[in-house]
Amino acid sequence: MADINFVGRLSNLWSGFVSLWITDVEKRHPEIAYQNAIDSMIGKYGQLKSATAAIMRRREEISARLENERNELAAISADLNAALATSQDELGIVLIQKKNALEASIKVLEQEMEQARTDAQEAKDSLIQIKAEIQKLKDEKDRMLAQMHSAQARLKIQNQLDGLSVDAEVRALDNVREHIRNTVAEAKMGSELRDSDLDIKLARLRQSSGAITARQQLEEMKRARSVQTDTTGKSM
Repeated sequence: MADINFVGRLSNLWSGFVSLWITDVEKRHPEIAYQNAIDSMIGKYGQLKSATAAIMRRREEISARLENERNELAAISADLNAALATSQDELGIVLIQKKNALEASIKVLEQEMEQARTDAQEAKDSLIQIKAEIQKLKDEKDRMLAQMHSAQARLKIQNQLDGLSVDAEVRALDNVREHIRNTVAEAKMGSELRDSDLDIKLARLRQSSGAITARQQLEEMKRARSVQTDTTGKSM
């Protein structure tokens, strides 16, 4: 009993794996899923077509039997009238029995004929419906596959655009910008350095000029003092 349960579970597990695999294949190849569904419906259409043909054939057979029995009933009714007219009572009794049997049979055949007409009409309606569903499914297949191919093309373009990174270009421009800023800074620094050199030279010049002026003043003071000393000595 345990072995039977194990085999059953293993069979169910395998069936599950196969079903998942088929589902995955159908997702990746929807045209296969659509075509399988269309082929399945075409197969059912063929089976229903054969069944409908059998129903219609039965309807025709019932119709033929009904027509024959009605013709026979008409002939028996004529014979019965003749038998009554000629006072053939024994023959009349037999004809009446046949007439009654035919009328009962015709009543049953009429019911069967009505049912056969209904069955045939329903079968034809089902054929028409399945045929329309097959065409509808074919149209849906073409439409959905066209949408999928369009979506795949858009995704391919999007992936290509995503792959076209502009980081390198941005980095290249950043390097150019940095180079330009550095060049401008260097130019500004050179100008500032030149200005600083001028300031230093000017300061040195002013310092040198100040020393010269002070020395000149010192010499003048020394000469004035010397003159004053000479003048004082002569007075004494």
